[in-house]
Amino acid sequence: MEHWIDKIDAADSLETLESIRIALFGKKGELAKAFAEMKNVPPEEKPKVAKELNLLKQKLMESFEKKKAELEKEALEEKLRSEAIDVSLYSPRPQSGALHPVMQTMDRIIDYFSSLNFAVEGGPLVEDEFHNFEALNLPDYHPARDMQDTFYFKDGMLLRTHTSPVQIRTMMREKPPIRMISPGAVFRRDFDLTHTPQFHQVEGLVVDEEGKVSFANLKWILEDFLHTMFGDVDVRFRPSFFPFTEPSAEVDISCIFCEGKGCRVCSQTGWLEVLGCGMVDPNVFKAVGYENVSGYAFGLGVERFAMLMHQIPDLRSLFEGDLRLLEQFQ
Repeated sequence: MEHWIDKIDAADSLETLESIRIALFGKKGELAKAFAEMKNVPPEEKPKVAKELNLLKQKLMESFEKKKAELEKEALEEKLRSEAIDVSLYSPRPQSGALHPVMQTMDRIIDYFSSLNFAVEGGPLVEDEFHNFEALNLPDYHPARDMQDTFYFKDGMLLRTHTSPVQIRTMMREKPPIRMISPGAVFRRDFDLTHTPQFHQVEGLVVDEEGKVSFANLKWILEDFLHTMFGDVDVRFRPSFFPFTEPSAEVDISCIFCEGKGCRVCSQTGWLEVLGCGMVDPNVFKAVGYENVSGYAFGLGVERFAMLMHQIPDLRSLFEGDLRLLEQFQ
């Protein structure tokens, strides 16, 4: 049986070695047959034959274990070679998430006003008519209510049409001085290239003792804000009307696409409307129980700012979830 040592040494794989183990050491293997033949050996020779068989078995086992260790080491080295990673190679660009462009824009707006010590206030999305309309100088008969295109519930409640109700709630809860912004989602029944049923606003309010807050303060802070958001643009204030401010103004910036020369985006005017503002109407202060105070308020659409800052032509693109657009903001 010495030839089995040569077979073990010649094995070139663990599979071949396993087949040798079964043929040699198995229940029906060569060693088992050799030990079974002991019954035919004369009694006086059995000790000698048994000793020789045990020594042979030990020798074969040592040869087998040595060869097995060699083949296992070779298999492990081959596996390590096949699974090796070249860490010096450039990896593909990782797929990472990012804030939506509307949320990015809102965060920039909040950061600006927070740096000027404006508090950030929030309020419910479902409002009552008092906070959403009446306290803001919009009684039942007021024609400006038609401009809001409100979503009403059967119980008389409604989805807020602006974030101004947060200003009312803040004034009813706190005493002047107040310096706050109210960012959040609002809802109106409108849907086209520049309007959606849900959009986002940031509205601001400053209230202090009478004479301490003026339109000049409002003008300065909005000019600085718009320069921070859009860079070196011209800013102009146009007289306008809002029920909750008097006097009121709409604020324009020089067109960022044509630099004020006139193009399709600005309808050849060279100007783009970006927000509304004004001094708080006395009727609003009366509704919340304030006396001998003055203040200013302003409001802007976050989506409009996002469209202008990122030159997005269609408002609906911001809500369609198109990865070709959203991946640009990673």
